[in-house]
Amino acid sequence: MREKLSPHARALLEAIDAEGRPPMEELSPQEARQAALEGNRMTGGEPEPVALVEDVRIAGPAGMIPLRIYTPEGKAPSPALIYFHGGGWVVCNLDTHDVVCRALARRSGAVVVSVDYRMAPEHKFPAAVEDSYAATLWVARNAERLGIQPDRIAVGGDSAGGNLAAVVARKCRDAGGPPLALQILVYPVANLASTGTLSYEEFADGYFLTRAAMQWFRDQYLARPADAEDPSASPLLAANFGGLPPALVLTAECDVLRDEGEAYAKRLEQAGVRVSLVRYPATIHAFFTMQGVLPEGRQAIEQVAEALRSMPPAGIFTGASGIPQAGPAE
Repeated sequence: MREKLSPHARALLEAIDAEGRPPMEELSPQEARQAALEGNRMTGGEPEPVALVEDVRIAGPAGMIPLRIYTPEGKAPSPALIYFHGGGWVVCNLDTHDVVCRALARRSGAVVVSVDYRMAPEHKFPAAVEDSYAATLWVARNAERLGIQPDRIAVGGDSAGGNLAAVVARKCRDAGGPPLALQILVYPVANLASTGTLSYEEFADGYFLTRAAMQWFRDQYLARPADAEDPSASPLLAANFGGLPPALVLTAECDVLRDEGEAYAKRLEQAGVRVSLVRYPATIHAFFTMQGVLPEGRQAIEQVAEALRSMPPAGIFTGASGIPQAGPAE
């Protein structure tokens, strides 16, 4: 078991095993949130300096939505990334992803807006989608005040956040705006209606994110099982993939979500969307937020930062030249 893993990833999982942590599905949401915070402190790495970090609250569909805005050094206006954190729609928050957002802002020169959307199970689907879309509209409408180029706005996120980014990109297309220049999907949850992929079978247990944990997250997030068939919960089930912004999709080889993320990238490509799909070999789910202990995380941060630096304005599809291909072999 775990023969495919890099030495770094294997050592991390062995250290977690030695701590004897209970599995996610045996925790209450509150206990799971505390465990996520503690785990992030161990693996996230050191925060990088940026010119300004500002916490604001904006009006959302059901109350105020907290945002954290990271402004890098350099002249405005800048490109922007609206970032939706991972955590299965249940755990994680602005603090768990502070290191990632700081690194992306500093290394890309983009303003990064991190969104603290409503969490399950207190707020079931589609609350997170509604907040994420509302935040995207707010950023676009306030681009000048934020020092953002309005035609160079990207959405992105990891895991559940990648799911939200994909859904928001489709909502923006269907609503006629705001125009998005790029979607960055890091091991996204693409299909809550099925766990029948080969990656789910091979990595169901023992590789950080388990099949049982994903089922727990799904049950916390969805108000009823039938919601899994809704494309706003499972973007892989959407009928139309055309007209969406270019995509950078990163997956991890040893991750239950690998195959659905790669299937989503292929559906985009088949619909004529410019896509760069990169599979990071020998690593696990959540590597992107574990740059303190996994070199793949640091490499992926650099890749996303380069994609933000070089993304063309929305509506200008320049092919692979607009989405850097540097990274592990696919």
